This record gives sequence, C-alpha cells and structure tokens, in this order.
Amino acid sequence: MKKILLVEDDPFMIDIYTTKLKEAGFLVRLSADGENALQQIKNEKPDLILLDIVLPKLNGFELLKEIKDLSQLKEIPVIIISNLGQKKEVEKGLKTGAVKYLIKAHYTPSEIVEEIQQVLS
Repeated sequence: MKKILLVEDDPFMIDIYTTKLKEAGFLVRLSADGENALQQIKNEKPDLILLDIVLPKLNGFELLKEIKDLSQLKEIPVIIISNLGQKKEVEKGLKTGAVKYLIKAHYTPSEIVEEIQQVLS
C-alpha cells in the first residue's frame, strides 16, 4: 500500500482528499503545517507528497525546497495542489521540483487521485 502525505491546513479539503485517497487504496498521513510535515517526511518517507502552498509556519514553496535540498528525500515525488494559480507560482513550483502543479479549482478530488496514480505508476 502506497503512503501519501497530505500537507493541507483546510479541514474541509483534508476530509475530501483523505476520503478519496483511502477509497483508492492509499495509506494517508496528514500534516497541517510545513514544519510538522518536514519532520513527518524525514521520519516516514512517504511514497508521494500532496502539498498545499498556503500553510502555517513553513509555506509549501519553502517546504518543497527543503525536501529537494535533502539527498535522502529529494526523490520523493511532490504534487502541489493549490488555489494559487498564477503563471509565476506554477512555474516556481515546477522549477523548485514538483512533478505536477494542480490548481484545486480545476480538478475534482477523483481527478487528483488519477494524477497521483499516474505519477506513482
């Protein structure tokens, strides 16, 4: 069973994504802030990280940079899911090392699960 770390601080989004990911057969771990997420990633080494950008303590861009700077973590695929959809934000996310940048409003939770399955296959 593949382990997904969902880094999201919105309880409503956490509920929706957790339900969909579990239905798809994933083991889901949660973190609501960037600092806690970094510790979890170091300890648990998830198969994939689903990362929001707007987070307390350490934002998604800062967390992504930390992950990609650590040799033992940099191979973990990161998919950004955010409502920040400006071209410069998308480019920054992909340039920093995300494998995909998905704008929440453009994807249903089921489509996000499909994107995750593509990355992991």
